[in-house]
Amino acid sequence: MKYDFDELIERRGTDCVKWDERPRVGEHSSGMVPSADVIPLWVADMDFKAAPAILEAVKKRAEHGVFGYNIVPESYYEAVISWFRRRHHWEIQREWILYTTAVVPAMSCVIKALTMPGEKVLILSPAYNCFFSSIRNNGCEVLESVLKRSQLSFEIDFDDFERKCADEKTTLFLLCNPHNPTGRVWTREELQCMYEICHRHGVKIASDEIHCELIMPGYKFVPFGTITDDCVVMNSPSKNFNTAGLQIANIICSHPSWRRRIDRAININEVCDVNPFGIVALQAAYNESEDWIGELNEYLWGNYQTLCDFAAQHLPQWKVCRLEGTYLPWVDISATDMFSQAYADRLLREAKVWVNPGTMYGPQSGEGYIRLNIATQRSRLLEALERIAKYEKRQL
Repeated sequence: MKYDFDELIERRGTDCVKWDERPRVGEHSSGMVPSADVIPLWVADMDFKAAPAILEAVKKRAEHGVFGYNIVPESYYEAVISWFRRRHHWEIQREWILYTTAVVPAMSCVIKALTMPGEKVLILSPAYNCFFSSIRNNGCEVLESVLKRSQLSFEIDFDDFERKCADEKTTLFLLCNPHNPTGRVWTREELQCMYEICHRHGVKIASDEIHCELIMPGYKFVPFGTITDDCVVMNSPSKNFNTAGLQIANIICSHPSWRRRIDRAININEVCDVNPFGIVALQAAYNESEDWIGELNEYLWGNYQTLCDFAAQHLPQWKVCRLEGTYLPWVDISATDMFSQAYADRLLREAKVWVNPGTMYGPQSGEGYIRLNIATQRSRLLEALERIAKYEKRQL
């Protein structure tokens, strides 16, 4: 490999959420575990250095020494348009792009712009936890269509999905593509079916595509914007290139009246000014770092295979769900006969490994699961898994 993803990078002591946050045992417990003892496999960022072109662009911008307010140059928009044309055969027009600070603020702005308080926003659950909070923070009601388990993967219950869309209070469908936390990469046929049902019932569609480049072998990401122009897409290089702290994202919307309302919501929420480092990092990512993404996905696939092999040999109570996209495997731990939160607490306290309980992503639909972050050096992943295996042996 050209890039060394095995290189151990010390992130402790950098005010890093993933490594420096002091984990709490139990949602309502005052018990704290020293972060120095813990291997974190929770929050969704990567332990790898960003691509060299990004590091160089940020370094060059820092050397200028003046960090005032920035305009977003035309070269920024050209980078976005070129990337999605090359990678995904999606033709985006310059005027469709609205920049903002991150995908979660983007999601909040889209909900504010396209719904009224008291309306229902449909999601596929389990779902990324900020879907729930963003919907509720904008005065709307969360409406869940629960995914159906199929072997070690998940499918949409389209009969239930249509019933939920037919509810007269449902005005927006918020999609996660690829799906966090189940790891599904939705097929073109599934996306087409979602669109047809939503269109039939007058439900608008907003698609969070923040993990769109993290695709495992044998799967293909399809932007919702290639299904129809009649949608809103939110994306960012942040998850794909490990640049979340640089605070840059885009809302892509071809619908002029929706776009005006979203632009107004961006200003109401005051997330209209972006970081100068984010501007140059996006361009370096999209213009110069495509080969880095290719090698990253190879390494992540190797980590996923390592997880599956280790679980098969040493963690028989685990069922690792199929990972099609993201670096966040969804693991069925129902055979442990423990609730998800209790199991995650026990791993944190006894094994010193921090994972997310499935109930973060839906109190009912996430029960019996945990979510892992495998975007770390393989040696660290193996150390964490060995700690968990030792804990499980002590329970026998």
